[in-house]
Amino acid sequence: MGVQAVTCYKRNEACCAYVLMVTAVYWVSEAVPLGAAALVPAFLYPLFGVLKSSEVAAEYCKDTTLLLMGVICLAASIEKWNLHKRIALRMVMIAGAKPGMLVLGFMCCTVFLSMWLSNTSTTAMVMPIAEAVLQQLICTGLADSHVDSETAEVPEEDSDKEENLDKNQLELLYRNNWYVEIEIPNVKRVKMRRDSQYPTKRDHMICKCLSLSITYAATIGGLITITGTSTNLIFAEQFNTRYPDAKVINFGTWFIFSFPIAIIMLVLTWLWLHFLFLGCNFRETCSLSKKRKTRREMLSERRIHEEYAKLGPISYPEVVTGVFFILMTLLWFTREPGFVPGWTSLFEKKGYRTDATVSVLLGFLLFLIPARRPFSSSSCCKNSDDDSESDPLAPMITWKDFQRLMPWEIVILVGGGYALAAGCKVSGLSVWIGRQLEPMSGLPPWAVTLLACLLVSAVTEFASNPATLTVFLPILSALSETLHINPLHTLIPSTMCVSFGVMLPVGNPPNAIVFSYGHVQIRDMVKAGFGVNLIGVAVVMLAITTWGVPLFNLTEFPAWALARNVTGSL
Repeated sequence: MGVQAVTCYKRNEACCAYVLMVTAVYWVSEAVPLGAAALVPAFLYPLFGVLKSSEVAAEYCKDTTLLLMGVICLAASIEKWNLHKRIALRMVMIAGAKPGMLVLGFMCCTVFLSMWLSNTSTTAMVMPIAEAVLQQLICTGLADSHVDSETAEVPEEDSDKEENLDKNQLELLYRNNWYVEIEIPNVKRVKMRRDSQYPTKRDHMICKCLSLSITYAATIGGLITITGTSTNLIFAEQFNTRYPDAKVINFGTWFIFSFPIAIIMLVLTWLWLHFLFLGCNFRETCSLSKKRKTRREMLSERRIHEEYAKLGPISYPEVVTGVFFILMTLLWFTREPGFVPGWTSLFEKKGYRTDATVSVLLGFLLFLIPARRPFSSSSCCKNSDDDSESDPLAPMITWKDFQRLMPWEIVILVGGGYALAAGCKVSGLSVWIGRQLEPMSGLPPWAVTLLACLLVSAVTEFASNPATLTVFLPILSALSETLHINPLHTLIPSTMCVSFGVMLPVGNPPNAIVFSYGHVQIRDMVKAGFGVNLIGVAVVMLAITTWGVPLFNLTEFPAWALARNVTGSL
């Protein structure tokens, strides 16, 4: 009987390893959609006898799924009522039109939006606004080039007339929110150069810098909150499932750890992009003095102000969305802050309420609250569709609004990761992997963490971020338990570094979106992304070895990990 049990145990390990490899190959090769590949464990585990079908199915809907659904409800309301556009334009107006400050302004607003919305949605929302500013810059430069060429051919007094005509009768025609066309009366239309669409090389550099800054800022913003990106959610759920007694990862502790990382990365990334594309003359590109502004910069500022004016005064739905936004954040922070009792202590039964409870509750209320101000006869739904304007009881969001933004593929992908992790735990594969990694026991914890960060950063350039993290989390957990390192010491940095797939358009969707606008080439993304990658790994390593140590008590091998290690060995 003992021999049969050992044989069956080893067979389960082999079957689980086979399922893991097949799923990983499909994820990396993308031979089928990622969501479809995530369904492989759902039929192979039951067929191989690793997990029952009901047990596998339970892994595909977890607490984080409900958390994501609630956040998507809020994101749908933000996008529907153009609150994101108001925030972005306002921050850019504050920054000004100087190239350096313009890039920093767009980065700040992108980071802020990406904290609460998905990185892909944030990039898709901000890029059209940035493109409008860039097209204004390009077309104004083309007009300047044309005027300069005309002055070389006409008499001086005629050139003065042309200059006055250019200043007084310049007409801007805006189409599709970001395409800009300039027409000057009595002057031939400006033609694009055959070799380039940009008036000068500097204009091209500004376009590259601003475009890349948005995708990098979206990645940085996604690190700050536990809901900022799908990889954070995957880590939180897998960690809490593997270590149920560890009450250390919540919205508050994650924010305290990651916010300084994001601030440092934001500044260093801005400096790196500025050096790479705009040079080192910060006085010229970042001056806030009105005397130093060129005509082109003044026109760009005017364009931004006109776009903001189109939004009109802030509407009732925007106010409601903003209140829900602040309320959700406060309730997340104060649920279990750690240093003081949270609002969950007011309830008799403990452990029943999570961040998902808050998220789903407020998301549900958005389907109930009317978008029109109570006791008001005038319509305030200027940004809504016709159905909302005709129906006085139309809610803040509809199911169609929710469906349009809900990333069901990511939900299934995350569920597939949970299923793989559950199979590794039940079959004993994670323990076997940990034993194979015992030769690394001579390395200090920081070296193990650095190797893990560099490995996932390299792999995620060619594979999707969620798939990469899903494969590596069980391996790194087993490694930490084997080496008696606090699992958080390796898991948190690896989770953050898996987001640094920023060197290629296929690295993540925001990269692809920015690349599709045509301002940057692959070599630009590789050159700039390599620097951002190094900055990210360095800052994450700094964080985990400094303020992360007291925050998560990383110097000791915790009891919750020891209990898991002993149970797994049995």
